[in-house]
Amino acid sequence: MRILRSVRHKVCADGSFMKEFLLDTPLTKEFFAYLGHFGTVEALPNVGEGFFKLEKPDWFSIKGCAGDTTVEVRFKKEVMDLTVDFVYFLFVSYQEGTVDLSVLIQREQAIGERVRKHLHGA
Repeated sequence: MRILRSVRHKVCADGSFMKEFLLDTPLTKEFFAYLGHFGTVEALPNVGEGFFKLEKPDWFSIKGCAGDTTVEVRFKKEVMDLTVDFVYFLFVSYQEGTVDLSVLIQREQAIGERVRKHLHGA
């Protein structure tokens, strides 16, 4: 799954930066299950059938509906420059049923250290 381009972006009232991305293939519930390796995924049936949200505190959140070819990503503005490439890497690394998580986990740990230092000075 690839991000083709950003179709909309804005600064949100809470200070986060939202980007809506156009994808080359529709979102699936399996994709959100895969994202669960990197944060907390929640199904939100009250918003719509097949609507999911991933929360990765201090990094970003990803919201979308299975079957759609657009997805909303809200970045923590202070560390967006550190985390935006990881979002692209998450999407391009996903191959239905066959994902090598080890490379993603190593990258996540390296970026996580930089995010912690930037946000908390430790």
